[in-house]
Amino acid sequence: MTTDNLVAPLSRLPIFAGLKPSQLTQIAQAAERLRYWPGDVITKAGQTGDGAYLIVSGTAQRVAAPGATATPENVAPSSLVGEMAMLIEYEYTSTIVARDRVFCLKILRSALHAQMLADPSIAQHFHDRVTEQLVRTAEELRRIDKDFAKDFAAHGFGASQPAPAKFVAATYGRH
Repeated sequence: MTTDNLVAPLSRLPIFAGLKPSQLTQIAQAAERLRYWPGDVITKAGQTGDGAYLIVSGTAQRVAAPGATATPENVAPSSLVGEMAMLIEYEYTSTIVARDRVFCLKILRSALHAQMLADPSIAQHFHDRVTEQLVRTAEELRRIDKDFAKDFAAHGFGASQPAPAKFVAATYGRH
């Protein structure tokens, strides 16, 4: 597969959106090209990761993850698995298994760090994307907290009363 064919899926991912084509080309060129057969494990939950996997072709399945249902979840082409592992030391949170022949780009943290050292604008780009995601997560948590407080008050519980476990579990599920 040509480098141009590998740059296109990278450019469609939010974490890479906004990088220059030349920067995306450098990332694609430095990435490992890996092939998996049906049943091969791509990532294993709890395993220390050294990079992210971009599923270029083929289908994989998320078979184990915190809070996952018993039914495996498909991981389609253009999905980025283990995104944080390309930026920081990180343990994969999901086990991903190839469902059929899968071709991946593995974006190694060491290679990406070398590229960031050579071109600080890449480091700034990822800093900005991660910051944006953290802001969105904080906003979502504030919204959930506000909704929880409103629902809690609607059921007649005041701030000084402990939340009955059955109310919390029935309303918000077990996490």
